Amino acid sequence: MRLVRDEPLLDEPVMEMESVPDADGPVQDVPEDDEQDEGLHIVSDDVDMRLLEALLLSTHHPLTAGRIAELMELPATKPVRQAIKDLNAQYDESHRAFRIEQVAGGYQILTLPEFGEHLKKLHQREIDAKLTKAALETLAIIAYKQPILRADIEAIRGVMCGETIRSLMEKRLVNIAGRAEEPGRPILYGTTKRFLEIFGLNTLKDLPQSEDALRPRE
Repeated sequence: MRLVRDEPLLDEPVMEMESVPDADGPVQDVPEDDEQDEGLHIVSDDVDMRLLEALLLSTHHPLTAGRIAELMELPATKPVRQAIKDLNAQYDESHRAFRIEQVAGGYQILTLPEFGEHLKKLHQREIDAKLTKAALETLAIIAYKQPILRADIEAIRGVMCGETIRSLMEKRLVNIAGRAEEPGRPILYGTTKRFLEIFGLNTLKDLPQSEDALRPRE
């Protein structure tokens, strides 16, 4: 099965690159304009929508357009992206309770925000068991201030955070993001891709932009 490279997640048109065999042997990339001239352009009508839904429903983690194209044995990711747009249009027209969203660089089927409060009641006990209030506070600080030193986290919270940080690392929500350029080269912490998946974010730019509660305590 040939690997399919992900294209940029942009709304504006992008140039597609298809791999075709060269007469001298190596595989070369050819712009999409050339493939249209040869009648090879692939549209969403060529995508098995039921299979696409099955793939998205059966995974617990977001799938990139490239990975979906590989699993569906498609030569490019553009028809996958178009098929996702078409499915979302169908979901909107039929007033479904879910849609396909971009999460952590991939795609995942998520319920609509209007059902959030009801679903929160259903899953609250599980969420509480996974993350304590202290863990959530520490995770929020790291998410907004990363890369950040443990000393700075403790300055903001006003308490020692070593055990809490280790717990977040064990849950794969936080990792070591490097070392600071200062005496002793202390460790810097940041969030992981798993963090984006758990909280339904595509990038850190999707975090709510309010950091008043993350200032150091006097």
